[in-house]
Amino acid sequence: MDSLLNAADSALRTLFAHPRAAMACPTVAEQATQLDAAQTRAAASLMRVNHVGEICAQALYTAQALSTSNPALRAHFTRACIEETDHLAWTAQRLEELNARPSLLNPLWYAGAFGLGLIAGRLGDAVSLGFVVETEAQVGAHLQSHLERLPESDHASRAIVAQMRDDELRHAQDATDAGAVELPQAVKNLMRGAAKVMTTVAHRI
Repeated sequence: MDSLLNAADSALRTLFAHPRAAMACPTVAEQATQLDAAQTRAAASLMRVNHVGEICAQALYTAQALSTSNPALRAHFTRACIEETDHLAWTAQRLEELNARPSLLNPLWYAGAFGLGLIAGRLGDAVSLGFVVETEAQVGAHLQSHLERLPESDHASRAIVAQMRDDELRHAQDATDAGAVELPQAVKNLMRGAAKVMTTVAHRI
C-alpha cells in the first residue's frame, strides 16, 4: 500500500507541482541568450519535447521501482528518478524563460510511460533494466539531434540539453552494469516508433 501511495504522490508531483532541482542548472549566467521570434519558437518546441521526455522518465522509473521485488534495484530506480527530477526542473524553467507552455497531453504521456514501466517490470529485472538501456540510448541520440537543431545563440537551452544527454547515457551504462539484457530488435523498433509519435505530437501540443 505504501508503494502505491508513493507512486500516486510521484505522479501528482510530476504533473502538477513545480519541480525542484537538487543540482544547479548547467546554464552559464555570463553567456546571455539572444533569440529572435523564430528562434524562440524553435527552441520552445524542442524544449517542450524534452520536458515531455522527463515526464515520461519519472513515470517509467516510478513504475519500475514499484514492480521490482529487489531492494537494491528499487533503490537504483529511485536514484535515477531523483536525478531525472533535475532534468524535469531545468526544462520546466527553460520553458518559462521562453514564455512557452508544457505539452497539454502530459497526463497521457505519463500514463503511457507508467504502463510501459509496469509491463517491463513484470517481465523481470533484467528485461526492465534492458528497457532502461534502450530508452536512455534513444533519448541520448534524440538529445544529440536537438543540439544540432537548437539555435547556436541559445546557450541556455544547449547547456541543459548537453548535460541531460550525458546523464542519460550514464543511466544507460549504469543499467547495463546492473545486469540488463539486450531487447529484441522488434521491441527496439516499436519503442522507437512510439517515441517518434510522442515527439511529433508534443512538438506542437
